[in-house]
Amino acid sequence: MSFEEALSTASRDERFRATVYAMNTLLIEKGIYAREEFERLFAEWVAKERSKDRHRPLRTAGGASAGV
Repeated sequence: MSFEEALSTASRDERFRATVYAMNTLLIEKGIYAREEFERLFAEWVAKERSKDRHRPLRTAGGASAGV
């Protein structure tokens, strides 16, 4: 599959994920960082974002805060 075909058939989310995959693969292969560093930072970011979510009020489909 060519790059142009991939761009035209992939969804926005798939294009984003493919970009992250390609960049991380290149950075690891070139020795810019190790897979272990990536995995540690990835887990750190997810934990930080989940912590933020616990402190945010829940939103309903209409956009109002739950319990309000």
